[in-house]
Amino acid sequence: MTHVPSKNFINGAWRDSSTGESFPVTNPANDEVLAHVPSLSSDDVAHVITVADRALSSWRAVPARKRSDILLAISQALLTRIDDFAKLITAEQGKPLAESRGEVLYSANYFRWYSEEAVRVTGDIIPADSPNKRIFVLKEPIGVVGAITPWNFPIAMLARKLGAALAAGCTFIAKPAPETPLSALALAELCHNSGVPAGVFNVITGDAEMIGEHLMRSPVVRKVTFTGSTEVGKILIRQSAETVKKLTLELGGNAPFIVCDDADLEQAVEGAIYGKYRNAGQTCVCVNRFLVHQKIAPAFTARLIARSKELVVGDGSASNTQVGPLISDEAAAKVTRLINTAHNEGATVTLPPTSNPRGIRFISPTVITGVKPSMTIWKEEIFGPVSTITTFATDEEAITLANSTPHGLAAYVYSSNLSRAMKVSEHLEYGMIGINDTAISSVQAPFGGIKESGFGREGGRYGIDDFLVLKYLSVVMP
Repeated sequence: MTHVPSKNFINGAWRDSSTGESFPVTNPANDEVLAHVPSLSSDDVAHVITVADRALSSWRAVPARKRSDILLAISQALLTRIDDFAKLITAEQGKPLAESRGEVLYSANYFRWYSEEAVRVTGDIIPADSPNKRIFVLKEPIGVVGAITPWNFPIAMLARKLGAALAAGCTFIAKPAPETPLSALALAELCHNSGVPAGVFNVITGDAEMIGEHLMRSPVVRKVTFTGSTEVGKILIRQSAETVKKLTLELGGNAPFIVCDDADLEQAVEGAIYGKYRNAGQTCVCVNRFLVHQKIAPAFTARLIARSKELVVGDGSASNTQVGPLISDEAAAKVTRLINTAHNEGATVTLPPTSNPRGIRFISPTVITGVKPSMTIWKEEIFGPVSTITTFATDEEAITLANSTPHGLAAYVYSSNLSRAMKVSEHLEYGMIGINDTAISSVQAPFGGIKESGFGREGGRYGIDDFLVLKYLSVVMP
């Protein structure tokens, strides 16, 4: 991308912080400084909220068909610039270019999907108790929306929220992760050029705690949508009480991957490779725990190790790279700690990570066997390319092991017996389950979890509901 915006996008224009403060955005593969972006002041954030509030009345009045046309234009514009955006994502996030291209396509499909949903927001007429009375139910935009998005999918997580919000008639303030703000700023420019009016979509950067608190405390911001850790999600829940703010929270996961003894071994391993090592294991729905039937555990483990060894670790911009770097030294240190702790607690590091001359962030696919529920690595979300294997003897045991976590985002079941897989799935306490499938994210499906993995849904026809409120009219006819 020849031109990469690095200022904040507020009210249709590029803005610096009123204090002049900024911070660097670096490439995790080589620490190259890509840009410096503003670090907004408290007054700046308050101004942005006012801007979004002022733009709300005119945007919500725009006919649904017009909003639909704008969203479709955004989708088409993204597709024409797929390579530019992919290179930018890889530069600031680190994932392989092929995965970045997939993310841009995925994002474009969200805007297309919600261009179609914009014209399908309809209410109801309910039969009343008397002949001269009418009951109407309207669906209206909730208002100003604040979005706090993560670094692992810097455009896709924003597109999933933004597409639904714009379709509903809401105005939007996005606060991207400090590691990956450039993709969001580039998307803001593209949206503006595609017809989104000034003030409707704003992107701001700076101190996460300060900005988040402003969004949560403001009575003007009626909804906040957040993708990130469970710990931060709980803080937002507490803060939301002050203004009774609506939340959508997509929080941490601890996904089990159950391999029954009748599973197609090759299919299960290929699903495992995608489900574990995509984005170097840095996704909320990545497999965190492999639960493998004891009869086939040796064969599954051997094949998983063989396939793991084949994956190429390197700079995401290289055409042959399949596993890129972790986002930071801190992230790499956490993964390394989990590997070492698992070994110290009695597990076997069957396929240890290999040293990489590029640095500690380049962790090769690792396989650990003999993992038990008492171990630290069982309980924590790894967020790295580490496969842990635990065996089970019965389906009931597998279900108990899978559910032994406070999280409930995604789970996976592999079996050649569909009836068996369905029965197991019905007992799993998760919001999303893939049966013989780890590519479960889809624009037409509701994405989200239960328990401490959050609440609310994004994507599909359900995704727009979180940006709408119901208004009931009781009318007596003269």
